[in-house]
Amino acid sequence: MTTTTFQLKGEFIALCDLLKLEGVADSGGQGKSMVAEGLISVDGQIERRKTAKIRAGQVVQAFEQTITVVAAA
Repeated sequence: MTTTTFQLKGEFIALCDLLKLEGVADSGGQGKSMVAEGLISVDGQIERRKTAKIRAGQVVQAFEQTITVVAAA
């Protein structure tokens, strides 16, 4: 399992955009598909809202990758 940290530059990032930026999805559309299929979890719960607002302190799991979202320094 791979664990990465994503530095948030604003208040939040849309889930599908985070998946694209972290290389989990090749495009925003693919990220939306993954979310719709129930393949992504946020804080241990399956997330089906494609543009769910992901904020600092949340953990996103996608397949074998864990992304911890932190506030920008």
